[in-house]
Amino acid sequence: METSKSPETPTLDYLVVITIATLLTVGLMMIYSATFALGYQQHGQPTYYFNRQLLWVGVGLLAMLAFAKVEYHTWRQFSIPIMALTLLLMLLVLIVGDTHFGAQRWLFKGSIQPSELSKLAIIIYIADWLAAKGKQIRHLSSGLVPFGILVSLVTGLIVLQRDLGTAILVTLTALSMFFIAGGNLQQMALSGLLSGGIFTMLILSSPYRMARFVGFLDPLNGDPLGKGYQIRQILIALGSGGFTGLGLGASRQKFGYIPASHTDGIFAILGEELGLIGCMFVLGLFAFLAYRGFKIALAAPDSFGTLLACGVTCCLIFQAVVNIGVVTASFPFTGIPLPFISFGGSSIVISLASVGILLSVSRRTMPENLTKKESTDAAHHFGGGYRGTRLPSLGYRTRPKTAGRTA
Repeated sequence: METSKSPETPTLDYLVVITIATLLTVGLMMIYSATFALGYQQHGQPTYYFNRQLLWVGVGLLAMLAFAKVEYHTWRQFSIPIMALTLLLMLLVLIVGDTHFGAQRWLFKGSIQPSELSKLAIIIYIADWLAAKGKQIRHLSSGLVPFGILVSLVTGLIVLQRDLGTAILVTLTALSMFFIAGGNLQQMALSGLLSGGIFTMLILSSPYRMARFVGFLDPLNGDPLGKGYQIRQILIALGSGGFTGLGLGASRQKFGYIPASHTDGIFAILGEELGLIGCMFVLGLFAFLAYRGFKIALAAPDSFGTLLACGVTCCLIFQAVVNIGVVTASFPFTGIPLPFISFGGSSIVISLASVGILLSVSRRTMPENLTKKESTDAAHHFGGGYRGTRLPSLGYRTRPKTAGRTA
């Protein structure tokens, strides 16, 4: 006897859940492999870092499940308080934050990194703001100018924490959402040039950033212990892995050769131990996550859901691309963790919470959850609505009654 699904328990996109579970499994496996010697050396416990990451994964999974159960329109009501709290925390970290490796980014002895929270906060706020503005975003005074002021405020506070990588990630995510919402291409080209000029000035004006950039331009020549040391060791790890890898746990570069091998450089250890096959497997998982994320966004029943899903997907994928690009010497070195795989509490919790929001949108986009009208909108809105938008489903439909702001 067949039983129908209860309408009170909408279906999640379980392909996303399986993809995230696989990435987390790979991450925990690689963190144990990369840190058992470090944990024994520094804390007398080989599983020290693994246990901490396992704890943060547990917290992150609880956050993901909780956020998945929250109806995603609820976030519109709290977009302003969330953004205000995030800005307050980023100001606080500049005053009383903990400093590690020359960067002042952490609160409460390294437990909280407000710049990680800013990635999710700005996605929620900008999705709400863009959905409320509608066609007005194509006008300079009501679109790009206030948008640029907001993004500059957030990224400026992040840059003051000496975290240029996260500032670039936030900028890329915000600009992608603006583009998807139908922003004027000429205005976006101008803002892109201005942003690129500002980031270039920040690199040129900072000796340590300039040293990293020089090391990126010529990583294999010059002093092997100088500017290109870290990327040189990372490339040695990747090259040593070959096609099939040295075997799980057999990495040599993790024994002090690669700084932060369990955080920013974890992909190099993965490549050394699991080879090209392992690297391509992880890349495939992120590519599939991108596919499912944009599929959810395209099927969302309103513009806020579309922008929210796109923002979360873009942020996670851009972060993965930047981290892997740095490890493969495709980009200048910057400290960006690999989502779901690198060691780090704030990163893993915020990443999983973001996936929870994506799953919340999927509860309205899965075919069995859509009403007849929503299903028709999702299926036949392709190419319709306001022609300035980049996604076919984004038609600036009437916002739901649960929405927060109206302007």
